[in-house]
Amino acid sequence: MVWFGRPAAALTRLRKQVRPALAAVAAIGILAQTAACTPDPSSPADAEATALADAPTATPTDGAPLDNPQAPGGQAPLELPADIPAEFAQWYEQVISWETCDGTWLCATVAAPLSWADPEAGEIVLALKMQPATDTKIGTLLTNPGGPGGSGIDFIGSAYGSMGAPVRQHFDVLGFDPRGVGASTPVRCFDDAEKDYFLSVDFPDGEAGREAVKAANAAWGEACAENTGPLFGNIDTQSAARDMDLIRHLVGDPVLNYLGFSYGTLLGATYAGLFPNRVGRLVLDGAIDITLSFDESSLGQAIGFENAMRAYVADCQSGANCPLTGTVDDGMAQIGALFEQAYQNPLPTGSTRRLTRTLATYGVVIALYDDAAWPLLTQALRLAIEQGNGQLLLFLADFYNDRNEDGTFSTNSTEAFIGVTCLDDRGTIDPAEMDRNNEVLLHAAPTVGFFFRDGGLSCWDWPYPVVERVFDIHAPGTPPILVIGTTGDPATPYEQAIALANTLEGGVLLTYVGEGHVAYLRSNACIMDTVDAFLVAGEVPPAGKEC
Repeated sequence: MVWFGRPAAALTRLRKQVRPALAAVAAIGILAQTAACTPDPSSPADAEATALADAPTATPTDGAPLDNPQAPGGQAPLELPADIPAEFAQWYEQVISWETCDGTWLCATVAAPLSWADPEAGEIVLALKMQPATDTKIGTLLTNPGGPGGSGIDFIGSAYGSMGAPVRQHFDVLGFDPRGVGASTPVRCFDDAEKDYFLSVDFPDGEAGREAVKAANAAWGEACAENTGPLFGNIDTQSAARDMDLIRHLVGDPVLNYLGFSYGTLLGATYAGLFPNRVGRLVLDGAIDITLSFDESSLGQAIGFENAMRAYVADCQSGANCPLTGTVDDGMAQIGALFEQAYQNPLPTGSTRRLTRTLATYGVVIALYDDAAWPLLTQALRLAIEQGNGQLLLFLADFYNDRNEDGTFSTNSTEAFIGVTCLDDRGTIDPAEMDRNNEVLLHAAPTVGFFFRDGGLSCWDWPYPVVERVFDIHAPGTPPILVIGTTGDPATPYEQAIALANTLEGGVLLTYVGEGHVAYLRSNACIMDTVDAFLVAGEVPPAGKEC
């Protein structure tokens, strides 16, 4: 399997889903004390979810063109950067035509070259969505929620209201769907039924399982190439970073101001390496260590989720109605036993679908991204362990995979995630090396390590090669870049934030001491104020500051 990746947009949506989901659980009679397990509406975590409602709402002006379509903030068009070949000038010379959408938002599309190596290859469309600064504008803030494969348009619509007031006052806040994602020219692979099977099937263990995984992943890659065309070989992170430079230029900013989460930190670090002289104020939250190989990243993430699960189990056992008994080790073993039960005999869910081990893993993992979802995970595990019912874990798995009740999928994040990952790097496919890696995985992460086994097979018989990295990962000459790590982050372990801050010449580490994935938008006032001051006023915190 490839490693887990959920964009920050999913976390904001998850927080809004927690309370309704707990209410639904109560309705089917498995909550003895709903009030004891429901998040406190006065807590910062739940205040954030309430703040999301502050985002602008639709008005009858949707679709009206602006009087000044060139630049809402009033910047004059920039000259073509000297390092951009003249053959790509046509894309840098286009004019953005903004239209109102979803109320006070502005939406537009711009063209980008299909291949940044071949201007004759054709072009694609990038979709943009922006909320103008509410006060004196100092620039545009590009954002990316992670993934890879996360929709920046979905993210900005759900997260804007939770951003700091100074950021909203002084930046045009812009989200975009990266190449291959969502409303931009998208990657297409399997149909919904085939995708549903691909995301739920349990492959057998052993050599027979490896052969089945090879066949499934090769078929996936073949379908993506056939249904997407040459774009499928051009959705790598370096191409997406070049798209960001194009967007920066078209909105009239001489430097890039950027807020990236999770995979978005890799995208931001890549931009810094490619265009160090055009780096403005970059915030990289939930940082990925750019020096790690695919297999090293998989091991680190397996350990991160194992540790996050242990933290969850300890918290669960300290409260009431926890189905995990005994010590933390005992509780971990009970979750492992549930995974094995789902593998041997998938759990009923009250529908025609069954909860496989793969789906059970997705259901547990998504709740580990945010400790606000831990009460919901407790109820899901109670239902599964005490009643043999996988209904609520299936709900969480479907949330992870963006699957609708009718079997359709609301996004193409899985398609883009796998496609980008396989172009950026791949794990070993040597059987002996995979065996050694698997042994290390299962020793370091005995509960979830199985899910990361044989990671190199995820890109088996891929139709396009890995894209060679053509930049200096140290990004010499940039101004300070703020790198944020969360000590209990399961998806991008804290050690990776330390490493990225040390790798980037301008890296400055900011630490959130807490649980969950990423910090800005979901942690505390210390993080929010520090990030806002950096973005708006250029105030650089002391290296190693903890919040």
